[in-house]
Amino acid sequence: MSELQPVSLPEDAPYVNALLLQMLRGVEDVLGTNGLHAVLRASDLSRYINNPPPNNLDSGVEAREYARLNAAIEEFTGRAGKGMLKRIGRSSFRWGIKEQSAVMGLAGIALKALPSRLRKRAILLGLRKGLMDIVEYGLVDVQDVGGVMVYTDYACTICHTRHADHAICHLYAGTLGEAMVYATGKDFRAFDIVETHCKAKGDGYCRFEIRDI
Repeated sequence: MSELQPVSLPEDAPYVNALLLQMLRGVEDVLGTNGLHAVLRASDLSRYINNPPPNNLDSGVEAREYARLNAAIEEFTGRAGKGMLKRIGRSSFRWGIKEQSAVMGLAGIALKALPSRLRKRAILLGLRKGLMDIVEYGLVDVQDVGGVMVYTDYACTICHTRHADHAICHLYAGTLGEAMVYATGKDFRAFDIVETHCKAKGDGYCRFEIRDI
């Protein structure tokens, strides 16, 4: 495990417009426009209905808004919430690749000549760079532990101001799964992604293990 330390965020910590927009596009793709509007109302974010944040790197939104939206989706979709959030994570990654490749740290990454293991690592390192370049408090670590990719976020915004007795970063797991699809060309079901630690549970970070099935 890296020697990096957990990041403590103030309640009103800022967040990047483009990253919230990316999530909103993923929600709309999976739940439809009416579903998006419903969860925005449920999370007290009605101001974004037909008025999404701009696709730029300004810190014009708040991390707790991103967290509240995640919580509202889980509540709105009930028992299907975990799967829905993973689908939203996958969709938001695909939208980000199309509209925000530089934001996501993936612009210009050459993968074709690399073996699969290195392609997966390169994509995760790209995501790490993108997040740490644009989020002032972003802190992510990527490790390859015997072929198991370990991705650790010390300042996870999904968990910000939230508390749970179980891991809650299902959207993040979906995003990482789609990143593996992008890296390898395989189906997302070819990967097992397990969140072993979660800040919402009181852990110091959110840690994901990514394995080939």
